[in-house]
Amino acid sequence: MSKKEFVDAYAKATGETKKRAEELVNAFLETAEEFLVKGENIQFVGWGTFEVKERAAREGRNPSTGDPIQIEAKKVVKFKVGKKLADKVAEAK
Repeated sequence: MSKKEFVDAYAKATGETKKRAEELVNAFLETAEEFLVKGENIQFVGWGTFEVKERAAREGRNPSTGDPIQIEAKKVVKFKVGKKLADKVAEAK
């Protein structure tokens, strides 16, 4: 599902106009991004948690030559699904 399709579905579900629904979705995404950039986790009980994790530096391989290369440490965003959402997805057919 694309962002546009999501906005359309959100507008239909909430009764908002598509323009207003897009503003709300964008505001949600921008707010989530702000907190994640600061290193803060975002938890929606029963749905899931967005966590900022530190990935350690490690050695990798250049796929073309097979030579070892050093991969730098970095921060990544991980999503851990909540039980309620996981159960709903597992039950869906």
